Amino acid sequence: MLYSGKVMEHFRSSKNYGKIEDADGIGKVGNAKCGDVMWIYIKVNEDRVVTDAKFETFGCVAAIATSSMAIDMVVGKKVDDALAITNKAVAEALDGLPPEKLHCSMLAEEGIKAAIEDYKSKLN
Repeated sequence: MLYSGKVMEHFRSSKNYGKIEDADGIGKVGNAKCGDVMWIYIKVNEDRVVTDAKFETFGCVAAIATSSMAIDMVVGKKVDDALAITNKAVAEALDGLPPEKLHCSMLAEEGIKAAIEDYKSKLN
């Protein structure tokens, strides 16, 4: 299986890995079929902009790389714009994924959405 240079870069040296202890939103998603589990943590300011985000992913190369890229894509965006990030956009930003690994980009999209839903649920 061949991965793009960007996939390998995000897998080998992600600057986004870790946990935010006082996160405003936490999303946990997983894929029972392949065993990947992903946590996305976000910090949101008073302008509803994601100011920081981190991930913890237990899974394959593609799962870790898509998590890392999703974090790059979400930081600096307003919450509603971050919700619009799709698995296709994540995969394209990584210069593509093998077809059998596209489900990993879906996890990244779902993780972002879950973290934002958690954040929004705390506003009420």
